[in-house]
Amino acid sequence: GGMPGGTRAGMPGGMPGGMPGRMPLPVPLPVLVLALVLGALRAGGTELTFELPDSDKQCFHQELERGLKFTLDYQVISGGHYDVDCYVQDPNGRTIYKETKKQYDSFPHRTEVKGIYTFCFSNEFSTFSHKTVYFDFQVGDEPPILPDMSNRVTALTQMESACVTIHEALNTVIDSQTHYRLREAQDRSRAEDLNVRVSYWSVGETLILFVVSIGQVMLLKSFFTEKRPGSGGAGT
Repeated sequence: GGMPGGTRAGMPGGMPGGMPGRMPLPVPLPVLVLALVLGALRAGGTELTFELPDSDKQCFHQELERGLKFTLDYQVISGGHYDVDCYVQDPNGRTIYKETKKQYDSFPHRTEVKGIYTFCFSNEFSTFSHKTVYFDFQVGDEPPILPDMSNRVTALTQMESACVTIHEALNTVIDSQTHYRLREAQDRSRAEDLNVRVSYWSVGETLILFVVSIGQVMLLKSFFTEKRPGSGGAGT
């Protein structure tokens, strides 16, 4: 599963479950394909939090119509310096977006050709850091609140204007909630990592303290138990 805050029209598989407490993801096909129903909807999307091992890359594929708007938002939640490489390719193999070692970013785009678009997350530059990555893939323009708003000639009534304002404010709240939950997950990961490091450091200091204490006791003991040379041979 992913973070709440969007219309879930499909979920790609292919990696172990994301954050603790999430439902396990299904076993994937060799090629991960986002739900094809997204291409038929006017507006839809999917969210996913997944594990990205070190020196590994994970790609997702989505078939889109020409002239369709999509937005890719992603953020690294845990691991290393919280950075990841990301790139997007159109059906012709042309790279339309590429960023390296980004902690988070957003990429809006309107498709120019019909076909399968590919977006990949790469952790190949890291040889030991395991990453947890969240992304939100939104497809299509948002449908109007009122059925006839697009064909409206007259101005909106006060009630309709208030509904539009409330709707936009709720969308902002949803985006903010998703952002704060991601930051909370990131901060929790950092706090747990710091707690582990402090625990190891404390154990190490304790062991060093015991070794030094025992060494001092043995050294002091050797001062008082040092054997003095004998008085010599037998007298004549």
